[in-house]
Amino acid sequence: MFLKKIWLKLTNSNEFKTQKFLQVRENAKIEFKEKFEKKIKLIHEKIKTQKKLNFLHSGHAADIVNLLPVIKELSSDHECNLIININKPLKYYYKHPAQGVFINEKIFSMLKPLLDNQDYLNSVQVFSNQPIDIRLDMYRDMPINQLFDNITYASIATGIQPNYSQPFLKVQDHSELTNKIILQRTFRYRNDFIKYDFLNDYKDLFFVGTKDEFLDLKKEIKSLNFYNCKSFLDMASIIKSSKFVIANSSIAFPIAEGLNKPRLLESCPYFPAAQPHGSNAYNFYFQPHFESLFNKLMKLD
Repeated sequence: MFLKKIWLKLTNSNEFKTQKFLQVRENAKIEFKEKFEKKIKLIHEKIKTQKKLNFLHSGHAADIVNLLPVIKELSSDHECNLIININKPLKYYYKHPAQGVFINEKIFSMLKPLLDNQDYLNSVQVFSNQPIDIRLDMYRDMPINQLFDNITYASIATGIQPNYSQPFLKVQDHSELTNKIILQRTFRYRNDFIKYDFLNDYKDLFFVGTKDEFLDLKKEIKSLNFYNCKSFLDMASIIKSSKFVIANSSIAFPIAEGLNKPRLLESCPYFPAAQPHGSNAYNFYFQPHFESLFNKLMKLD
């Protein structure tokens, strides 16, 4: 069989590519039927018949925020408990703040106050072998391409399709920072086609990510200020009270989505999974578009 494949590749490359393509599809179909078909049907049945649902997710923090619209939708007729599996090992991930895991204790402690503030979550717990009804990060193991809108990840397991343009986070206004331009730019998912140095012409720019990310961006934006967020609830309050938000795929962007604040997304050319939704929400890949959209949001009242 191996020699036949080599021969076909050498003598009829188009037919070889066709057979390879069809074999990949067949393998995915077999894997889904053996490993996931029964699980999807069981989840569907639990949503229909149970009044209490325990959801499991292993992080990242932004991915957990992204699943909240689905849980909020289900909470209208279910008691919803969110259980986080901390310290799940993560393969190499460039400059990830959780240092080798999807979410660690420190990041969970930053995230929990924001989750606790959402009244559609009955409880937020650390995983310790509680019974689980729906594993919301099962898409990571499924034979599907993951380059799709990451706010819809939770829909893969549940089939629930909420209106993603509607707010799904509730926080208070911030007591200190108001009407500022808020930035977060992680070292991951960057767009190397664009620059931020044009923002030197503007004031009231505040960075809400990590200190090393701030120092890196400050090389381009000399006037950039740093705010050390006490928690992601603190960050969310700042975002709610802001003029608008600029971020790449990071915790700040789904928070801005959840609050329906005006926002710009620095889209990553090699992993464009994050997408904006609703009004005054835009993404950009190239410098002229970035500057034009920035000016558009600057004109908002």
